Amino acid sequence: MWIQVRTFDGKKTVKIEGLSKLTKVEELRERIEAPFDADPKRQQLFYRGKLLVNGHTLFDYNVGLNDLIQLMVRPKLPVPPKEENAKELEYESSGEETSSNSSDKENTIPQTSDAWASTSSQAEDDTSESTYKIGDILDGRDSTMGAWFEAKVIKIIQRPRCTGRKLTENSPVTPLKEMDPLNCDKGRKEMAKENMTDLENRLHSGLSKIEDKQIAAMDATNMNSLDSKSSSEKISEKTPVVDENCNQVEVSIDDTDVECKEKLLAGVSPTDDGFLYSTIFDGYEDDDPVLLTSNQLRPRARHIIKFKDVKTGQKVMANYNYDTPEERGYWYDCIITGKRDTRTIKELYATVFIGSDLTPLENCQLLFRDEIFAIEIPGTQMNESEAANNSEISPAKRVNKPECDFCKDNPRRKCRECACSVCGGKNNPEKQILCDECDLAYHIDCLKPPLSQIPEVDEWYCPECKVDDGQVVKAGERLKESKKRAKMPSAKNTTTRDWGKGMACVGRTKECTLVPPDHFGPVPGVDVGTMWKFRVQVSEAGIHRPHVAGIHGREDVGAFSIVLSGGYEDDVDNGDDFTYTGSGGRDLSGNKRTAEQSCDQTLTRYNKALARNCNAALDEKKGAEAKDWRAGKPVRVVRNCKGRKHSKYAPEEGNRYDGIYKIVKYWPEKGKSGFLVWRYLLRRDDPQSAPWTAAGKKRCKELGLRMQYPEGYLEAQNQKEETESPSKDNKKRRKSLTDESPSKKRQKVAAYKPTPQVSKLIKEDTVNKKLWNDVMASAKEGSKVFLNKVEEMFMCVCCQELVFKPITTECHHNVCKSCLQRSFRAEIYTCPSCRAELGKDYSMSSNQILSDILCKLFPGYEAGRS
Repeated sequence: MWIQVRTFDGKKTVKIEGLSKLTKVEELRERIEAPFDADPKRQQLFYRGKLLVNGHTLFDYNVGLNDLIQLMVRPKLPVPPKEENAKELEYESSGEETSSNSSDKENTIPQTSDAWASTSSQAEDDTSESTYKIGDILDGRDSTMGAWFEAKVIKIIQRPRCTGRKLTENSPVTPLKEMDPLNCDKGRKEMAKENMTDLENRLHSGLSKIEDKQIAAMDATNMNSLDSKSSSEKISEKTPVVDENCNQVEVSIDDTDVECKEKLLAGVSPTDDGFLYSTIFDGYEDDDPVLLTSNQLRPRARHIIKFKDVKTGQKVMANYNYDTPEERGYWYDCIITGKRDTRTIKELYATVFIGSDLTPLENCQLLFRDEIFAIEIPGTQMNESEAANNSEISPAKRVNKPECDFCKDNPRRKCRECACSVCGGKNNPEKQILCDECDLAYHIDCLKPPLSQIPEVDEWYCPECKVDDGQVVKAGERLKESKKRAKMPSAKNTTTRDWGKGMACVGRTKECTLVPPDHFGPVPGVDVGTMWKFRVQVSEAGIHRPHVAGIHGREDVGAFSIVLSGGYEDDVDNGDDFTYTGSGGRDLSGNKRTAEQSCDQTLTRYNKALARNCNAALDEKKGAEAKDWRAGKPVRVVRNCKGRKHSKYAPEEGNRYDGIYKIVKYWPEKGKSGFLVWRYLLRRDDPQSAPWTAAGKKRCKELGLRMQYPEGYLEAQNQKEETESPSKDNKKRRKSLTDESPSKKRQKVAAYKPTPQVSKLIKEDTVNKKLWNDVMASAKEGSKVFLNKVEEMFMCVCCQELVFKPITTECHHNVCKSCLQRSFRAEIYTCPSCRAELGKDYSMSSNQILSDILCKLFPGYEAGRS
């Protein structure tokens, strides 16, 4: 199979072929390394909001054919300098020699960390020229997401930079406050890089470990940008620059303006004030402080722009979720690109800037249009005391995406996902311990046996994840899997499923591809009178796609099928015609399947779709009646055994396909419940006999139409009955199930005879003569077996579906034209079935005769594939 991999910004999409359901995630990472130029260690893959983890397969995440996987590539981390390769660097003043005499201790490099700590503190005290002060309440941009969070400055550090002179241990040191942080000599970039590395290694010994790593990462990023341009490269007169408010501006640079030119060469915005701000984000006080530059900070947004005042082209800050746009996310810089302001429609569209490089996402709809903030400019910030006395700053915090998708961060709601996985309580967080295997939290009191205190170990595992070191795995046994892996689909054993508990919510194991989901009329290969045990089987056959809903349709197209299950008291079933009640008007809150009528029905959604099948103009108030009801759109009707209590035409067990009906008229009226309901009169219009008539029963017997059970159902029921205590009822039930077993002697069915036109085309298809001989041999077993044999013999080996626009190769194999073209684009010029050489210049001419035969046997299947 194949899938599509797309970057988060949507700029690049690559189709990856040759995969299977058992492909590992790490194998997929290797496949996309070359197309995206991304090392597997820097790849983050997401499918439907889930992060793909190594060790699992595509089947574990239910990745299907042609599904889309999103790729996020983490930026390359700076390579730390190796001490063994570090050189002794010495300062060199331009135009004069530096004395190597170390007699002057005040000008020598301090040899102890305390001395360097004093130099660092001297730099921290000199913050008079910093843009922001300690205690200012600001907005800080997260360097990985690009989102803005409410923050507060707790410490200010002057940013150390090199001056482009060589350094030795005995060379004098210029005080940090006198160093020009951006004035690097021309053509000395490599020397500047070495100076910066050695100087920072000495200076950082007096700083905290967290600040040390963050400063090194920032400076290494700037030096990488510095190295990316040669010293001889000249800057154009107008250079595009993106400022801190996501504005792209053109900066004119004079050749004599060396300082500005060096700033741009170094990759630093001219608005950088040369200071680093140690910041903590509101709500994340327990995390380590983050070092941010002045470009990543700005005064906290406090002015809400009303919807009527928002203008196109305006730069604002708004809430957006790029993973699931219909939910609340984080706060990003945006540029308004569209606005719809009518009496009923109020919408905002914008370009949102996300990620570390502020990638623009265009045409994003802003859901929270009443929470649009203006962007504040530096100099208007306030500290906590000023904000307390200022009514402009709202005491309420901005609402971000909830950390837990289950409880939505509700402190009063119990949750086993973000709180204790046993009791769900969020109390006593200091007594909660996290399992290093399943990442679930536990109260130490809720464990069995309970713990008296938090264990002082590096790694702790809950009782379900902990593996006894002394346990011996005996022959024939298997290792206990972790809780996380045990939840994966590949770890589940479907053969032990208890089929007796219902099938309404189970997933489909196959899907009808012979016709599209919006197909009107009969489905090829499904005869009137066909019966299925469960509704999911009806969905798999393509007769009625929904598992629970009684109407399948689209409001603007029409209804394709309905199910009569006796759920409405107003239904009247006369067999060849019946009165059907529309949907709606019931309170189904609390995940209820059905309820009493509690309000009036409206002609919308499924009710409107069913009305469009009537051959009359749509009337949403009084209804309508068709003048020629046979000219209306066909509706497939399935009767369910639940309707047996109201109708003698319903089957005694399971579900039965009763053919095509047409809508004669529809109208609103007050139902038995006292509320308004929509009624529909449907009349049968199918050439095949109804299954409750004598002719229909005889035809079903000739075709061998019997109850169809899911694979493994009968075996599971027999095994279940054997484990129970024997009784008369159980013996009778076991006997009835045995009678339905496929191993019983088959009943004779009527042979299938193709139409003269189909028989003539089969004789003309000489290249597939051998295949048709095998197919025709199965015609004596009935139409169902015949059509199944056709599907089997003419299945494309690539897409595993009935061939579409078939190409019959010289080696007498049939393959879809699109599949063969995709193979040729991958420079594989062989037959997909037998690997016979076809040649690069192979002429792909479709077998039109075979295509006509398949269209007559499976009418409408091409519409589902086009």
